[in-house]
Amino acid sequence: MFSRTIDWRSVATLSVLGILLLLLWRTPIVYPLRLLTVFFHELSHGLAAIVTGGSIVGIQIVPAEGGLCVTTGGMPFLIASAGYLGSLLWGGAILIAAARVKRDRILTVILGLILFAVTLYAMRPLLTFGMLFGTIASLAFIAIGLYLPDPANDFLLKLIGLTSCLYAPADVFSDILARPGLPSDAHILAEITGIPSILWGLLWLGISLPVAGWFLIEACRRNGYPTRESISS
Repeated sequence: MFSRTIDWRSVATLSVLGILLLLLWRTPIVYPLRLLTVFFHELSHGLAAIVTGGSIVGIQIVPAEGGLCVTTGGMPFLIASAGYLGSLLWGGAILIAAARVKRDRILTVILGLILFAVTLYAMRPLLTFGMLFGTIASLAFIAIGLYLPDPANDFLLKLIGLTSCLYAPADVFSDILARPGLPSDAHILAEITGIPSILWGLLWLGISLPVAGWFLIEACRRNGYPTRESISS
């Protein structure tokens, strides 16, 4: 069995990216990445509805980094639970895929096509900020994937994945624990289950932190294949 040791170059890269994200978190530079995480959050609600037998009525995203996914049918408990954890899973999957795949340009194009399809299918009403953002973001990703080299695409994908991994637990803390009176997914679960929203926030935070850590560690592991030097020896 091939060992999967830590790739310290990846550790350094993600560390620098993480520091830059934290320093620039509330700046216009990171704003589109935060909106993209909101997109993943709302899409996760919609996918949970579809998987449990429901459907998406419409997704909305607003400039203040808020969003809404209106669904019909499905299992309300799973739909409400899917937002924060779903955006984390999206970020982790993108982060690990960028670390494992050599043709990052293809991944960026696929991500752009997914965003474009979801925007056309689910963003409602049509003439809204969410439709504008989804269209611009998806076309930008497709263009970047087609015309920029793999290293640039690798950097972009890792930036997107890392932002979602950082944003999910921070969003849980901000929306539920720091501002318990703010309407949130946890309040919906509180109405469904009778369990206070703050307990749901603590549960999600307790899940999201180690899961985000696991994604970061996995993204920094080598693929585990023997090097040319080890084969020749």
